[in-house]
Amino acid sequence: MSINILSESNFVSIIGAKPALIDFNATWCGPCRKIAPIIEEIANENPDLFVGSVDVDLQPNLAARFGVRSIPTVVLLKNGEVVKQFIGAQTKETYLKAIAEL
Repeated sequence: MSINILSESNFVSIIGAKPALIDFNATWCGPCRKIAPIIEEIANENPDLFVGSVDVDLQPNLAARFGVRSIPTVVLLKNGEVVKQFIGAQTKETYLKAIAEL
């Protein structure tokens, strides 16, 4: 499974009942680039998880909707509701533990 690029126009139609991991990032952000391979691995290893990416520079309103003030921010959603939010780079194990709790 690949990472889905999210925008304001497709967010509602893509996010559904499936648990989701959304990575808020920017191209210039070093820590964002550091976790990008981790997010890609999670997407490939978890077909029952929707994985999306939001570039905060291109989608500032979507970032604001989730209260993103620092990047990277990774948000876990269940039934469209935020259940966990990580600010700053985390380990793959941290993300996987939170996903297992969904």
